[in-house]
Amino acid sequence: MVSYTDGRCVQVLHRGPYSEEPASLARMEALMEAEGLVPHGLHHEVYLSGVREEDPARMRTILRQPVR
Repeated sequence: MVSYTDGRCVQVLHRGPYSEEPASLARMEALMEAEGLVPHGLHHEVYLSGVREEDPARMRTILRQPVR
């Protein structure tokens, strides 16, 4: 089991296939820049959809980036 203690972070609910996650990560980066935040560690993902989800439009993933 992995445990995270991120503290302050920026996160987004990504809807859609994993191949489109870079667009959501870019939105997060733009927000961090606009708010004067800098990454503090690696981003990670929380998968809300089941591994057997066949419809990419129904896939949901929380993308989370620790910041300072």
